[in-house]
Amino acid sequence: MAATKKAVLGPLVGAVDQGTSSTRFLVFNSKTAELLSHHQVEIKQEFPREGWVEQDPKEILQSVYECIEKTCEKLGQLNIDISNIKAIGVSNQRETTVVWDKLTGEPLYNAVVWLDLRTQSTVENLSKRIPGNNNFVKSKTGLPLSTYFSAVKLRWLLDNVRKVQKAVEEDRALFGTIDSWLIWSLTGGANGGVHCTDVTNASRTMLFNIHSLEWDKELCEFFEIPMKVLPNVRSSSEIYGLMKISHSLKAGALEGVPISGCLGDQSAALVGQMCFQDGQAKNTYGTGCFLLCNTGRKCVFSEHGLLTTVAYKLGRDKPVYYALEGSVAIAGAVIRWLRDNLGIIQTSEEIEKLAKEVGTSYGCYFVPAFSGLYAPYWEPSARGIICGLTQFTNKCHIAFAALEAVCFQTREILDAMNRDCGIPLSHLQVDGGMTNNKILMQLQADILYIPVVKPSMPETTALGAAMAAGAAEGVGVWSLEPEDLSAVTMERFEPQINAEESEIRYSTWKKAVMKSMGWVTTQSSESGIP
Repeated sequence: MAATKKAVLGPLVGAVDQGTSSTRFLVFNSKTAELLSHHQVEIKQEFPREGWVEQDPKEILQSVYECIEKTCEKLGQLNIDISNIKAIGVSNQRETTVVWDKLTGEPLYNAVVWLDLRTQSTVENLSKRIPGNNNFVKSKTGLPLSTYFSAVKLRWLLDNVRKVQKAVEEDRALFGTIDSWLIWSLTGGANGGVHCTDVTNASRTMLFNIHSLEWDKELCEFFEIPMKVLPNVRSSSEIYGLMKISHSLKAGALEGVPISGCLGDQSAALVGQMCFQDGQAKNTYGTGCFLLCNTGRKCVFSEHGLLTTVAYKLGRDKPVYYALEGSVAIAGAVIRWLRDNLGIIQTSEEIEKLAKEVGTSYGCYFVPAFSGLYAPYWEPSARGIICGLTQFTNKCHIAFAALEAVCFQTREILDAMNRDCGIPLSHLQVDGGMTNNKILMQLQADILYIPVVKPSMPETTALGAAMAAGAAEGVGVWSLEPEDLSAVTMERFEPQINAEESEIRYSTWKKAVMKSMGWVTTQSSESGIP
């Protein structure tokens, strides 16, 4: 039996999904999009000072090797021949910034994570230099000047880390977002590694012109970033290089397999959810929450605090598609905080039990503005608050309020999206780890007052990276033609409360958000920096 099963599988495609809180390697059947096996490793986050968030680039890379190795072992136990893996795609946490030495392959500093706030004063100094009547940064990049994006993180590293300055002077430094660091390392590193990124990741650096699709000289001059450290920009679906993993024997089984897909995680989820039509949208619940709406081949600039970003470009000669994006910094991260900082749950799954016990937040509201507020406010001075507490409030209410916070933040973004696009979304397509939480999904439908639709296989980020890799020219094992895309089974959550109650809760939430703002002045946020 096993032998026949081996024969019918056909070509397989692997996907590295390197997220903020974990790394995964997943293997899909390219004909049916079925997930055959995967492995996941949690990633440590370091908080050296208040508002600082770092990760070790070597630990990230090691976690990728470990996930590849363990997944290959699991496939072996299923009698699936790993030589059928024809391509590998990469999807990654975006904006997180790495600078490394191209001669030794060693990182020159920890990765500065997208959530990190140390660049607040950098942002304030730079914003003084943008003329009020001509925000050339926003018109070229689609992004507001914020601590979130890579250019200001790279600027901070150049200003503050001697090892980085020295490596740039000696022409040894390479900059990249996580995709670039992984692809360079996986294609040989210091021995001929390919230094590249794709248009979706490049569009989050603040150095990339989303109209001309190239690094922008004027932006690089504005941020004083030497262009020689930047990776080559490629499409999201083409062969970048071949796997070379000599030091890790078991994973070496994938030696020579092309890496041929690369998408920032949110773009990957858009592709994995098959949102190829103008006006289709998805929301991903990860560390943060990201709602992307495909706007087709035109850039739509938001009037309501959303970002304009590159959705995908699926091939060197294929057109580029754009998206409007609403970014929420803290979603799943609030659950991790309840687990690691408050200790009111031992595992992330337990939050559902606690919330279920009370079925209401009993007037308690939680605004998790740990890294300021992102869309639609872009308010760096905000900090997290829990309000509406009484003697009756217990940890179950706080757990419920944390789940509600994720839903309210999504509602704020959906409202902005509806105003910008002019056509309200009739339902919301969702994915990401948190969508396994049924209470969260029901709450989301109630608070949005539209149905929430979830695919039965929630790993859409990895699926999108696999689709891009498998469809690349020279690989050609995955068809992206609408008629060939396999139908996905969906689970629907319909709103169950009355609209009036939904509105009352939402307007109280907005009151809480106002109270979270204006908390930090620049001076106090910098306290503790020697």
